[in-house]
Amino acid sequence: MSFKRTNPLALAVLALLSEQPLHPYEMAQTMRERHQEEVIKLNYGSLYTVVEQLHRHELITAAATQKAGNRPERTVYAITDTGTAELHDWLRELIAIPAKEYPRFEAGISMVGLLPPDDALTVVEQRCTAVDEQLAALAVLLEKLAGMGLPQLAWIELDYRMAMLRAERAWLTWFANATRDGTVGGYDHWEDRHR
Repeated sequence: MSFKRTNPLALAVLALLSEQPLHPYEMAQTMRERHQEEVIKLNYGSLYTVVEQLHRHELITAAATQKAGNRPERTVYAITDTGTAELHDWLRELIAIPAKEYPRFEAGISMVGLLPPDDALTVVEQRCTAVDEQLAALAVLLEKLAGMGLPQLAWIELDYRMAMLRAERAWLTWFANATRDGTVGGYDHWEDRHR
């Protein structure tokens, strides 16, 4: 049975273990410190499931067990050579090959004509405000990470997210203005439909 490349959390675990052996708790802590939960959904239950799956596929191995005081033993995992090869192949695939994703916003905006123009304008302006808030929060986070002395490569995915949010903000502004001015293609039909 081959490993299925479907869970980004598995990719994150392989990446972390390519740096050093870690216990799952340390993996989660490191991901939080690096703000990776901004791009990869993280919870302990799924993390332990992913670790078990990677171990079963021999992509990682139990490198050691640690015992501290009265606490139960903790297994520290390390990446295998097979795991390193899988990590590199998976990264090449993710970066090189665009995949069709199904964002909720695209689904909603594809049917925006079902709302009256004034309602559409209201919700698009609300989204503009939300995107502005995300941009501001991300700018603060990026400044903090840069101030910690981390190189840009350590948080490059957040830089990409910032660029995508800026592009979305520009499109939302165009759509809001075109709706307000009645210049979006098909506006007359749209308005007539909701009279």
